[in-house]
Amino acid sequence: MKFKLACADFTFPLLPHRQALELIATIGFEGVDIGLFEGRSHLRPSQEFKQLGRSARRLKKQLDDVGLKAADVFLQTHADLGPFTVNHPLATHRRKARDWFVKTLEYTSLCAGRHVTILPGITFPDRESRPDSLARAIDELSWRVEQARQHKITIGVEAHIGSIVPQPKLAAKLVERVPGLTLTLDYTHFTRTGKADSEVEPLMRYASHFHVRGARRGRLQERFALNTIDYRRVAKAMQQTGYRGWVGIEYVRMDWQHCNECDNLSETILYRDLMRSLST
Repeated sequence: MKFKLACADFTFPLLPHRQALELIATIGFEGVDIGLFEGRSHLRPSQEFKQLGRSARRLKKQLDDVGLKAADVFLQTHADLGPFTVNHPLATHRRKARDWFVKTLEYTSLCAGRHVTILPGITFPDRESRPDSLARAIDELSWRVEQARQHKITIGVEAHIGSIVPQPKLAAKLVERVPGLTLTLDYTHFTRTGKADSEVEPLMRYASHFHVRGARRGRLQERFALNTIDYRRVAKAMQQTGYRGWVGIEYVRMDWQHCNECDNLSETILYRDLMRSLST
């Protein structure tokens, strides 16, 4: 299978957004994963949604100008996980999260995108039991799937460190309990905790978007030379499950989990070349 390769715009936060898009196109990517992260990305929901139509059309024109497609729009509603997570115990917080999600669907549609990534929620051990947090997450994610269906957009959740589904089996159970929900699959969150590729691999059948970068036990993001994820095995799993989504190279630069210690440009090119070599 021939991979459709994308690169995240938030890989290059030190560049103005237009220059980040130009760089991504220059180094040969077809698509871009757009970060819509409140407080820490080029494009921030609170700003983009003030004049949503104008903002989305501006982004679409920039993408067209440099020859990129919107592979994914990744919504994060706060720089911290908790305040506006999908399953927050307070209804007022959930209403804001819902409002921004609906706006993200419209924004994505105007950019000609067909995929949105969100986070699956967290637990609130000081307020309630995990089953209660999980039940609310399932309700909220089910509502989002229905909203996305109206826009013909696929929703993927990223099972991540600190989420309500930090282990592969828990991520699988969540998706199975929310018909229509998919995964934006990123092995690195599991590799960081010592999970073997074989433990993560069963999640491939739920994946609609995929993140690639280096990782190893103890490091969420690592250089190509020290990476322990077998992406050749990953490519075979994609072929076996008939994966047809985008493959996004996703190096990030932030002062968290040692994610400011890689040369993002060089690592992105190395993984671009690896995934190209694995295309058939």
